[in-house]
Amino acid sequence: MGNKLTACTSILIGKDASIDGTIMIGRNEDAKAAWPKHMVVHQRGEMPNHFISKDTRLELDLPEESARYTATPEWTDKDGLFEEDGINEYDVAMSATESAYSNPLVLGYDPLVENGLNEEAMITVVLPYVKTAREGVQRLGNLIAKYGTGETNGVLFADNDEAWYFETGAGHYWVAQRIPDDSYAVVANQLAIQEIDFNDTNNFMFHPGIQEFVEKHDLNPDPATFNFRKIFGTAERSDAIYSEPRVWVGHQMFSPQQATDETPESTELPFIMKPDHKLSIFDAQNYLSNHYEGTEFDPLSHGEHAHKYRPISLAKTQESHILQMNRPGANIHWLAMGVAAESTYVPFFNGITDTPAPYKRGKLPAQLNSAYWIFKHASVLVDSHLHDFLPLLRDVQKERNATAIKMIAETDRRLPSLKGEARATFLTRQSDDYATDTLNAYKKLSLELITKMTDYCELNFNTDENL
Repeated sequence: MGNKLTACTSILIGKDASIDGTIMIGRNEDAKAAWPKHMVVHQRGEMPNHFISKDTRLELDLPEESARYTATPEWTDKDGLFEEDGINEYDVAMSATESAYSNPLVLGYDPLVENGLNEEAMITVVLPYVKTAREGVQRLGNLIAKYGTGETNGVLFADNDEAWYFETGAGHYWVAQRIPDDSYAVVANQLAIQEIDFNDTNNFMFHPGIQEFVEKHDLNPDPATFNFRKIFGTAERSDAIYSEPRVWVGHQMFSPQQATDETPESTELPFIMKPDHKLSIFDAQNYLSNHYEGTEFDPLSHGEHAHKYRPISLAKTQESHILQMNRPGANIHWLAMGVAAESTYVPFFNGITDTPAPYKRGKLPAQLNSAYWIFKHASVLVDSHLHDFLPLLRDVQKERNATAIKMIAETDRRLPSLKGEARATFLTRQSDDYATDTLNAYKKLSLELITKMTDYCELNFNTDENL
């Protein structure tokens, strides 16, 4: 996340690194513990031809044609849209942004731009207008080169063939790297991309003047190479506490045989990694739900080091998403409202025409006809008596996950016989039914928890039943 003083965690998985040949990009949107999100579908041609950012006042003329796309905007557009993530009708996925930091040296020569293109508007002005992930990278890069940006950010792109990670390093300069098909990457609030091969345009994209800019201002500490992270990024004590442990735990989850020498505060953790085993959608979900379970750093352990490092899943997560591409049926926008560790990822098929009403509402103060608040309600109830209530939540999560896989398999079997409007109607109904059933499961869980909590009241007295 960007100027909301927020910080997210991201994962990208290539198609040969996944168990089913799908490409996955995902991220936690972390901002405030109580700040509702909505899930919407923008119809084709819905976007205006002129855009004005409420965040930075940037004005842009947009192309005449806009594609249909999903998005998760804020409950209020007072400070901007912050649409954050989505898949468009051409099966291009985008997630924006992963906050990062540039060093003062590069910012001295290319300062951040106060009225530039920031996270708030990136999805809105890019995703409806591109037909491939590579086009998405280029469009965003061109806009930032022209208008500048007021933040240092990472942005995730994918289509049915490849995944890309895009980073800005200063006011106007940017690079992007294709995630190798047999690899994955996890990112946590640091510039992540390392060596750039300017001759390999299949796997790297970049601002055309970035080499000249770096050379002109003597910014490269090792001129024999071009390490984007070292030239543009930071390596401070705060990174070791805040960012690096989240990358470390991802490597421990997926590449433990290769990451034996890594520690939570390692400063040279690689960006690209190969997994020791093929990764599933639940591996991606488990990473974005991780809080150092099984280690001394788990905040729920209450041990000496329980709050030493910032966990991946935490109270201020507004929503978590995984955009799953290259599927045999329809691609899927998985969405977990609220804290990922205490929520459920709901699959919304690409091609739906609408989302259930509870996913389109939710504001402050809380209202229990909103998907965001239904999930948050169960979450805070579980937190009140974690030892007793967490197993009840886990039972609901396991049942919902198994049901999701069954429903998706059934949907995939039916899709080949459906075209056009019939296909869209079917996908919408399948997504809506599962999403509604999941909300009902969480409502039921909350009522069960409230019932159990009535006996935890401090105003209690064990009376002899014979009196």
